[in-house]
Amino acid sequence: MSRITAVLGPTNTGKTHYAIERMLAHRTGVIGLPLRLLAREVYDRIVKARGPSVVALVTGEERIVPPRTQYWVATTEAMPEVVADFVAIDEIQLCADPQRGHVFTDRLLRSRGLHETLLLGSDTMRQAIAALVDKVQFMRRDRFSTLSWAGTKKISRMPSRSAIVGFSVDDVYAIAELLRRQKGGAAVVMGALSPRTRNAQVAMYQSGEVDHLVATDAIGMGLNLDIRHVGFSSTVKFDGRRMRPLFPHEMGQIAGRAGRHTEPGTFGVTGEAGPLDEGLIGAIENHRFAPISRLVWRNPRLEFGTMDRLIGSLEASPESEWLMRGREADDLSALKSLRELPEIQDRVTTAPDVRLLWDVCRIPDFRSISPAEHTSLLLRIFSFLQEGQIPADWLTRAIDRIDRTQGDIDALSKRLAFIRTWTYVAQRTGWVKDETYWREATRTVEDRLSDALHAALTQRFVDRRTSVLMRRLKQKEALLAEVNEKGEVSVEGEFAGRLEGFRFRADATQNPDEARMLNRASYEALKPEFHLRADRFYNAPDTELDFTEQGGLMWGDAAIGKLVKGSEPMKPGIEAFVDEEAGAEIAEKVTRRLQHFIDRKVATLFEPLQAMQRDEALTGLARGFAFRLVENLGLIRREDVANEVRELDQEARGSLRKHGVRFGQFTIFLPALLKPAPTRLRLVLSGLWDGLAEFPESPPPGLVTIPNLPDVPASTYTLSGYRPAGDRAIRIDMLERLADMLRMQDTRGGFEANADMLSITGMTLEQFAGLMEGLGYAAEKGERVKTRPDPAPVPAEETAENVDHEHPLTEEESVLAAETRAKWEAEQAEKKRAEAEANPEAAEAEATEEAAPEMEVFYTFRWAPKPRSPRGAQGGPRRQGARADGDQRSGKPKGDRPKGGKPKGGKPGRGKNDRGDKAKNFSARPPKADKPIDPDNPFAVLAALKDKK
Repeated sequence: MSRITAVLGPTNTGKTHYAIERMLAHRTGVIGLPLRLLAREVYDRIVKARGPSVVALVTGEERIVPPRTQYWVATTEAMPEVVADFVAIDEIQLCADPQRGHVFTDRLLRSRGLHETLLLGSDTMRQAIAALVDKVQFMRRDRFSTLSWAGTKKISRMPSRSAIVGFSVDDVYAIAELLRRQKGGAAVVMGALSPRTRNAQVAMYQSGEVDHLVATDAIGMGLNLDIRHVGFSSTVKFDGRRMRPLFPHEMGQIAGRAGRHTEPGTFGVTGEAGPLDEGLIGAIENHRFAPISRLVWRNPRLEFGTMDRLIGSLEASPESEWLMRGREADDLSALKSLRELPEIQDRVTTAPDVRLLWDVCRIPDFRSISPAEHTSLLLRIFSFLQEGQIPADWLTRAIDRIDRTQGDIDALSKRLAFIRTWTYVAQRTGWVKDETYWREATRTVEDRLSDALHAALTQRFVDRRTSVLMRRLKQKEALLAEVNEKGEVSVEGEFAGRLEGFRFRADATQNPDEARMLNRASYEALKPEFHLRADRFYNAPDTELDFTEQGGLMWGDAAIGKLVKGSEPMKPGIEAFVDEEAGAEIAEKVTRRLQHFIDRKVATLFEPLQAMQRDEALTGLARGFAFRLVENLGLIRREDVANEVRELDQEARGSLRKHGVRFGQFTIFLPALLKPAPTRLRLVLSGLWDGLAEFPESPPPGLVTIPNLPDVPASTYTLSGYRPAGDRAIRIDMLERLADMLRMQDTRGGFEANADMLSITGMTLEQFAGLMEGLGYAAEKGERVKTRPDPAPVPAEETAENVDHEHPLTEEESVLAAETRAKWEAEQAEKKRAEAEANPEAAEAEATEEAAPEMEVFYTFRWAPKPRSPRGAQGGPRRQGARADGDQRSGKPKGDRPKGGKPKGGKPGRGKNDRGDKAKNFSARPPKADKPIDPDNPFAVLAALKDKK
């Protein structure tokens, strides 16, 4: 005689595990479970215990039936009608579910094992079971641990091993995204997932790869997970028809998943859910809920004579007061919709047609597009089946449209829902020609889509890097960090950021919370790397280090520090870029190495200047002038120190020249410091000393002139080694060479630029004119007939007397050459005459052009100084009597004149006029007394010798 036992109690009491043990104690058995996910889990457990050859799995979309099946694991709707020693029905309280309740009620009333039947579920079913099932025995199973209220918690403050429950896909995704940013990620479990996807997500949670789970209410049905806290993000749900509050027993079912065996669990609310009232909290903690008084029922004795009779039997009312008709199920709605179609009315005329139509209507609407769309699909399938089977080519095309793993989570979820339709169709006996092939084909596509969906969920909702680091930190294990040659930091194999010099830059894609956690983990792992890198940097040669034009200090491509203002212009300080977490020892070591580098760089590039600074032989005015040069980093505009220069005697100047100082007409400078490297460093040091926010960049090397920008101070051009003149600024050394050439010209009477002047400046004549105007010269433009150079005289070697007569032409060859030349000249003349007749205007213009003389532009330059500007940009000769260290006889500024050079022309009146007579000057003033000769004048020695004579 069969024994019927109702095993009732709160969730998480091991009822399912008890049922499996009881089933395996019998030779054969069947167990019905509420979810395909749970059915797969139980199937795997029994296969592990008994082997796959005796265990069958039957669901709406999956069917694994070995030839020697002893144990059947199925969803409640798909439970096979087989004779077995043992039958169990899990979550029996679903008899009250508005949508699926009639199926569970039918199993409660009609499914029995030969020897034992177990009804597993909540205590709320006790009275209903006692009223409807004869001779039932009750067994209560209590929790091994306590369940307590934990109040309200923010999602960002959820403890580890928490499950957050949402009641819509959008809510689940939003919560999972927030947990990814705050906690490193979350696993996602929903009833719509395939078993393969769900198992992969659960495995990720169970292994500790993530510490949080986001799920729908499907979590409340049999999923045995390591959950310590359950948080409700909402207390209302959509039940397929309307939004309604969760029933207390539904909340108890879900909250009961918290706690594992003897470990206590907690539940609470989060997100937009409000606090629960005290009565509900007490009911959930003690699992005391109102008993279920009515079960959903549908007539199991169907009549297939006609469609109307079938619908009538489905809508029959129950006779027991414990039973009630539920809401209209999807299969009955589909049947009513199809009945109204003319093509169905014409084709469904017999009982087998009605039975087939009903089987088709029971295909679940997995796609959930619209009722009309689902009805259209059912009509197409029924039409195929009435004619035989579903065509293979049509089914192939339908599956191929789905078999694509590209796309986001929503796209993959839709394809997975679509393939479930064809998986269900392939499981029906006789609907397709090769059932084994199509079941395998649809299963393969579903697995492929399931894997893709799992990967997409993981990629979107799990930051593996953060979760790995969090797990290792929580376990207090040493973290393995690696830094490759590109500076990329990986911690435990996950990319964490970049080590730029001695500063760690976390991956910028993370939010602030993740970045703080990642920094903490990375710095802990990078401590040994900081020491190794500091040692390598300290021993690196200076060739690996460099400074930027804005004062930055580089080690290869990494910024290591920057220069700061020091006690003197040539003694800058150092600010190292070292993270505080690296430690003071590392920072001090890096700073010391950078100071050594910049000190050596200054000593190398400014060696002449530092040698002059250290020279104790310099005394008096010479030492003071040397200090001015050091202070100005080796370049001083002459007009800025005119008085100091005038006071220097020949001996003082000589002592300065020994250190390479050149007293130029426009600038006092050390030529060695005009090279690109010292210039680049000089601009940086000057910018530091002057406290500039942005330092001027040095001009590209090799340029003789650069643009003269009005917003750039003249001092910047001087530091760069240039002097502004007009629209351009010319390099200081080239300007002094040009000044030497100009001394040889008649600057009063006028002169033209020669090829040497244009060559050293690299300018055209027009550009040179602008430069000269900037130097204080007047440039008068004119035109004249271009003179052609006289033909070069025939070398003596090629005269008639010296022609080589070794191989003279013969008489015949001479006559032939003369005839050939005469013929060619005649042809050319004839060609020109023909062209002139064809186009007389062009010929006339050509003739005029040939007759017109070729003109050329020239400039005459005269010294015409303008009033001195505040910047002192004007250069060139000063007027006589207002010179500073000038030529006593010519009135020109002096500068370092080439030895032996003697000026041509001289001051006005010394040049020749058009008649070749010397010009004469007349003055009513008495003659001026001669001034003493400038000792720095290279002609001073000659003048002294002349006086002795």
